Amino acid sequence: MNSSPVKVFISKSIIYILLVALAVSFGCSGFEKVLKSKDYEFKYKKALEYYAKKDHYRYLTLFEQLSPIYKGTMRSDTIEYYLAQGNYHQGDYLLAGHYFDKFRKTFPRSAFTEDAEFMYAYCFYMSSPRAELDQDNTQAAISAFAEFIARYPNSQRMGEVNKIIHELRDKLIEKSYLSSKLYYKIGDYKAAIVAIRNSVKEFPNTKYREEQFFLILKSSYLLADNSVPEKRKERFQSTVDEYYTFISEYPNSKYVDEAKKMYDASMKVLQESN
Repeated sequence: MNSSPVKVFISKSIIYILLVALAVSFGCSGFEKVLKSKDYEFKYKKALEYYAKKDHYRYLTLFEQLSPIYKGTMRSDTIEYYLAQGNYHQGDYLLAGHYFDKFRKTFPRSAFTEDAEFMYAYCFYMSSPRAELDQDNTQAAISAFAEFIARYPNSQRMGEVNKIIHELRDKLIEKSYLSSKLYYKIGDYKAAIVAIRNSVKEFPNTKYREEQFFLILKSSYLLADNSVPEKRKERFQSTVDEYYTFISEYPNSKYVDEAKKMYDASMKVLQESN
């Protein structure tokens, strides 16, 4: 009696699963033997093999075992460098950065030092969050890359470093823009004027500059319009001043019509108060 296609398929699937499980089991068994081995030369060579195969977990595990054993030897810098690389490839940028920092200070003349200096900065870059969040790691990355440039001005990585620094600075600019605009969004117009002016002062030539000048004008107008009677005249006069500043800077702005309406409304209040 012939087996049904379904039974044949199930049988083949079971055989395949068993073979895979056997292969994995054998691989784990082989790695367990390496882990338990007291032949450190053999373990060191296997760690390098795993590194070449990008088996990050296994080579990292082995190098962690070998680190205290080879401390102070000719292989110490190699092991410590691969420890840092292993943590980086595992996605632990904080720990990797710590290892790269430790490496560059411990082995200033190693063949790996320039790369470790770069990776120390790069770990901060990889830890840099989106612009809305705290930018301490972004600042740290810029400082670390600046240090790299000072130490290796002729590095082949200079183009990449400059590109990354530009990206990081753009993030700081965006952070400054978003933070200052937040005061406008929540209706704290007095604080918005101060914050946006500070942002423009810190980053004077950005893609947000036109909008920021307009937001200063609009915040000034809304502050005046919501003021108590005794402060309205003074604040509407400030709005008129901000209008002239804005229009002289951006005479063809897409915000011109709205700006003119605020100017006209401000002038009307000032004329009526005289």
